[in-house]
Amino acid sequence: MLGLGADRLRADMNRLLALLFHQGVLDEQFLQLQQLQDESSPNFVSEVVNIYFHESEKLLRNLRGLLMEKEFADYKKMGIHLNQFMGSSSSIGAKRVRNVCVAFRAASEQTNRAGCLRALELLEHEYCYLKNKLHELFQIEQQRALAAGVRYPMQN
Repeated sequence: MLGLGADRLRADMNRLLALLFHQGVLDEQFLQLQQLQDESSPNFVSEVVNIYFHESEKLLRNLRGLLMEKEFADYKKMGIHLNQFMGSSSSIGAKRVRNVCVAFRAASEQTNRAGCLRALELLEHEYCYLKNKLHELFQIEQQRALAAGVRYPMQN
């Protein structure tokens, strides 16, 4: 049976997840990802999400680099990066990040540089919020796992 600390931490995790769903930050795909985690791969979700973070940061750098070029005109390349970002965001359930990518892609398809710059700023903001909240969730999850594993000796 879980200790009181583990129960409290599980409740904290559930409250944080409920908040992220209520805010539209995450969608049901994140729950499906969680269902793939089991005792044989207890860190599955955090490992997948960390890969997402690593790849997303490369994509954000590439998008910013393209937009900062003095004679920027490669909207097709930008669309390719945005499609990758949308796909990976969808696969982990990052709903708000994905939605910003959709708006960003629409601006790029209209060759609207000012719209792309605004969308990039919003994308970076949403990505940072997601990253901070998921790191918080994984920290609580680690604490819960540690608390659940603690066994106290019986008092005589």
